[in-house]
Amino acid sequence: MSGPALSSDAIIEAFYQQGWVWLPNFLSTELNTALAHEARHQAQLAPAGIGRQGDHQVNQQIRRDATQWFDGSTNAQQQYLAQMAQLQQLFNRRCFLGLFDFECHFARYQSGDYYQKHVDAFSGRSNRVLTTVSYLNSVNAGGELALYDEHDCLIDKFRPTACSLILFESERFPHEVLPAIDSRYSIAGWFRKNASINGVLDPAN
Repeated sequence: MSGPALSSDAIIEAFYQQGWVWLPNFLSTELNTALAHEARHQAQLAPAGIGRQGDHQVNQQIRRDATQWFDGSTNAQQQYLAQMAQLQQLFNRRCFLGLFDFECHFARYQSGDYYQKHVDAFSGRSNRVLTTVSYLNSVNAGGELALYDEHDCLIDKFRPTACSLILFESERFPHEVLPAIDSRYSIAGWFRKNASINGVLDPAN
């Protein structure tokens, strides 16, 4: 899956037609290289958990990746967040989604690591609207993201390819990360709406 960068019109058209879009050349090679280096050599990656706040727990039967949340402290992170802000503006302007902010983390899957099938948002219970996965390295085998439709039928398997990004509706599409063979580095992110209660913004993570 590769090809020229999609125009804004093509991105929105694909999203309207199918609820997801694959962007094979989303990041520049320079920025992708900087982020990949940070993920490999600087990020303080720790076993990922499931659930939020008081329900947060590590369960390696469900997922085995290691993560570190972005805090915007490096130039590469700042550039990435700026590019995602442009994407947020595009979807708000063209699709009226009311996206309020963006959260993301580095993720590393080593040989044998996986993430079982799940959805990133539940109807009426989450402020995550769009899910994004940016791939920081290309792999020869393993670690594909399998995307399913509302009827649990496989849409496609996306092999990690450096500089690429997949975006899809968080509530609509179950997905899983198949067991890695080659080490796989990515950035998982979510565009969120403001789900504040009594003036308090719902926490990012």
